[in-house]
Amino acid sequence: MLDLFERLALEAGREIMRVYRAGGAVEHKADASPVTEADRGAERIILAGLRAAYPSIPCVAEEEVSAGIVPAGLGEAFFLVDPLDGTKEFVNRRTDFTVNIALVRGGVPEVGVVFAPCTGRLFAGRPGGAGLVEVDSSFHAGRRRPIAVRAGKPPLAVVASRSHNTPETDAYIAGLGKTEIVSVGSSLKFCLLAAGEADVYPRFGRTMEWDTAAGDAVLRAAGGTTVTLDGAPLAYGKRDQPHDSDFANPHFIARGR
Repeated sequence: MLDLFERLALEAGREIMRVYRAGGAVEHKADASPVTEADRGAERIILAGLRAAYPSIPCVAEEEVSAGIVPAGLGEAFFLVDPLDGTKEFVNRRTDFTVNIALVRGGVPEVGVVFAPCTGRLFAGRPGGAGLVEVDSSFHAGRRRPIAVRAGKPPLAVVASRSHNTPETDAYIAGLGKTEIVSVGSSLKFCLLAAGEADVYPRFGRTMEWDTAAGDAVLRAAGGTTVTLDGAPLAYGKRDQPHDSDFANPHFIARGR
């Protein structure tokens, strides 16, 4: 399954970069978030591959959900897909956008791939460990190495969202003492923790499960944690929530060791 995730992420990344270089129109969905030809093309590639290989596993994908296409039931395991996480970064010609594919089993993100096509870094996680794959300009996977979280020491490196910071986030960071701020978009925030390049990722803004599942899977495989503000592990497959929409996440803190 992880090999399939990697292949589909690379294929989706190729399509995203084609649109990135060519340029294209930006539309806005009902919630005012941007969507592009790259989002839709990448999602088609990923879903076609997942459904061909695993027809019995439901898929929850950002653009399909926006169009009202949602599985009736999720079962014990389901896929979560964000074909282009960081669309704002993509539209603004930045480089920190990603392809995200994850398997959730029993509410836990178990297998995940995060691919940053601009920088050629692919992060992968599964039970037993996480790794970083170097991808060349032809979208071929090259050198691989294992990654793991590090034990944080002052000053802690705190990853924060470039597009979605909040006063609550600033207050939390202030309470950590001496810190260094790393500003990065998309699910790469989880991956920097997983690779031992940062220590804490506090998120006090809105996210959806497809935004976080793949990066969270990589982080957990690398020895990190993602917990809600009451200390419980961030769970997936949340539906019929009394105070929020299906698949919406509460605030959370992701950490290394």
